[in-house]
Amino acid sequence: MIGFISPQNLREQGVLGINQRNTDYIMRYNPRHLYPLVDDKLQTKSLAISAGIEVPKLYSKIAINNEINSLDTLLEQHDQVVIKPSHGSGGNGILVLGGKIGKFYKTAGGDLISLNSIKHYVSNILSGMYSLGGLSDTAFLEYRVQFDPVFNNISFKGVPDIRIIVFKGVPVSAMIRLPTSKSGGKANLHQGVIGVGINLNTGRTTHAVIGNSPIAIHPDTGHVINDLQIPKWQKILKIAIKCADTVGLGYLGVDIVLDSELGPLMLELNARPGLNVQLANQQGLQHNLAKIEQLENIPQSIDERIVLAETLLLN
Repeated sequence: MIGFISPQNLREQGVLGINQRNTDYIMRYNPRHLYPLVDDKLQTKSLAISAGIEVPKLYSKIAINNEINSLDTLLEQHDQVVIKPSHGSGGNGILVLGGKIGKFYKTAGGDLISLNSIKHYVSNILSGMYSLGGLSDTAFLEYRVQFDPVFNNISFKGVPDIRIIVFKGVPVSAMIRLPTSKSGGKANLHQGVIGVGINLNTGRTTHAVIGNSPIAIHPDTGHVINDLQIPKWQKILKIAIKCADTVGLGYLGVDIVLDSELGPLMLELNARPGLNVQLANQQGLQHNLAKIEQLENIPQSIDERIVLAETLLLN
């Protein structure tokens, strides 16, 4: 179990630190000129569609303040929608609307928000309030995922997502992030989400943590979190690999959601994925990364790379 232990023991357990991640993997395997492919969510979505990767449907985008008035019509057509900044990070700036009650819209957390407040929110997105570097941004509206019923008992007012770390085109670690009341229905670890490790070979959940603290029961639903079979696991792994091949980054975080009707959908990509996946799995990343680095050749076939992930790596 990974906890507060000596640096030597951390190294022995293969725990990857931020500095080592940055120098040995991000700087080495992620060329800077490819970052816009994942930092711009609209560009990422376009690339995925071109590559045949399924994503939440794009309804519309708003690039200038004069276009904000179109929200009246857009929200009449789609009152269950997700509004995002194209250059947002860490889940900041995402507004999830779950239907209309009278003149108000319901957020993922259950609060009510007026149309004028939504327009003001979008205006803040355009101003760069949530974007990387604070630069002016574009807002876009997309399909609101309806999560697979397998998650009914272990998610609170939000959509769980699956984070897969792909190295040199091979999945090396995975976890699912479960929303809680503390996270307001959002699936971002720094907001109080539960991180749950996933066995790459079986697609079943293993350990779970909130922050650095182990947990076995979802605090809001009271249900056991571990030993849950993730549906369509093979397809999820294939999507993760295909995403890495599409953008050309050697060290990549792929976020996938599981829709009740549409199945696995790529949500977004991250060129600088965090290291909490190690806590969720109670296993460091370094051993698996080293095994892939030592290979003379990586198979071209996606199916062969899945087999490689299932058999070569520690699970």
